[in-house]
Amino acid sequence: MKISEPEVILVEDNPTDAELTIRSLKKHNLANRLLRLKDGAEAIDFIFAQGQYADRSVDNIPKLILLDLKLPKVDGLQVLKRIRSDPRTKNIPVVMLTSSHEERDIIASYKLGVNSYIVKPVEFDKFVKAVQEIGYYWLLLNQPLR
Repeated sequence: MKISEPEVILVEDNPTDAELTIRSLKKHNLANRLLRLKDGAEAIDFIFAQGQYADRSVDNIPKLILLDLKLPKVDGLQVLKRIRSDPRTKNIPVVMLTSSHEERDIIASYKLGVNSYIVKPVEFDKFVKAVQEIGYYWLLLNQPLR
């Protein structure tokens, strides 16, 4: 599967949350090259250039991965663990964007090396603003380690 290399990878199984996130980023010109992946297994395949994504290079890393915690097939913590365990991908900024307020999820995410843990606001306007602020910080202000 040949696609242009994304700057942002959104790993989100909920279509409504995915659409809101994408619209918010695009509205502020923060997601010109965004790829949405619907489960953790697909995320691992894309990030590590395997399976249906075997024709891409794992060295083409995104500027940011927005990762949901509760995903089908492979959960967000397992995806994060895999990203952090590989020297080629360990420095990619990963933001957990999830509905879980559970302290154990927050602790586990930080122990595995997440850069930020953000609970999705329930209200539409607050959700859009949170995504906009994530985009501004991680895509424009942050200086990534390459």
